[in-house]
Amino acid sequence: MGQPIVRLQDVTKRIGGRTLIDKLTLDVPSGEVFGFLGPNGAGKTTTIRMMVGLMSITSGDILIDGHSISNQFEKAIRHVGAIVENPEMYKYMSGYQNLIHFARMIPGITSHRVREVVALVGLEGRIHDKVKTYSLGMRQRLGVAQAILHKPKLLILDEPTNGLDPAGIRELRDYLRNMARQEGVAVFVSSHLLSEMELMCDRVAIIQNGRLIDVRSIQGTDKSAVIARIIFEVDRPENALEVLAASGLAGISEGAGMVAVEGDKAFAAQVNELFVKGGIKVYGIRADIKSLEDQFLEMTGGEGIG
Repeated sequence: MGQPIVRLQDVTKRIGGRTLIDKLTLDVPSGEVFGFLGPNGAGKTTTIRMMVGLMSITSGDILIDGHSISNQFEKAIRHVGAIVENPEMYKYMSGYQNLIHFARMIPGITSHRVREVVALVGLEGRIHDKVKTYSLGMRQRLGVAQAILHKPKLLILDEPTNGLDPAGIRELRDYLRNMARQEGVAVFVSSHLLSEMELMCDRVAIIQNGRLIDVRSIQGTDKSAVIARIIFEVDRPENALEVLAASGLAGISEGAGMVAVEGDKAFAAQVNELFVKGGIKVYGIRADIKSLEDQFLEMTGGEGIG
């Protein structure tokens, strides 16, 4: 991943006596699809509104490509493309006409760039059809094309899969991942669909009551960093637990010769080495990877997504 395109530095938002966002600090590098998760009312939309300048920041700052959204708004926002829920288009015009119309508002966008983004989102075959004939998924892809016409360094999507069928969700997911790789864009996605975020994102941040709980890598993008429950099959589980305790590590008995620990792939190798040195025979090791949903519910105490 590249250098941070977005930096949220102790971002706080208070309205009256209520703190909506409390000292939120995050970095999002280029070329990454970054998910933003939280229960209903956690502060996701408030954060996005501050990122695009629709809401003031009480304290702290948001830097986009090194420019403050508070003090250098025009320089910061020129690096941003955004879609909040369903993109609005002129339905009586073709997709191509919509893009040309939007391109005229921004200096320097060439017809070559228009064709480039059309290809990137896979609309070549339908771009000259009227938008009213498009499915919702196609309209979302046209919205993404419009949002990236000016080559932003950051693409912000608030609930981009709202109303999409499973095929449309998959299409959008594939195009976002492809775009992040090809264009080097940082994609910041807020969503309540945990299963889709797990497939779409490289990392996710989880917030609750306006506070950052954790930032997690997602299985499949950086498997070595995924937190997992690692189960060791050993000959003497009680002695294995003593070996762990002597090294200041925690483990629990799973019965029937099993001992479980929590950690990543590197931690599993470390524990295995301890067991071998401690004279414990290890017959098998398996990782019980926690899904994003499991991790989310565990960290938020079972609160629902919103």
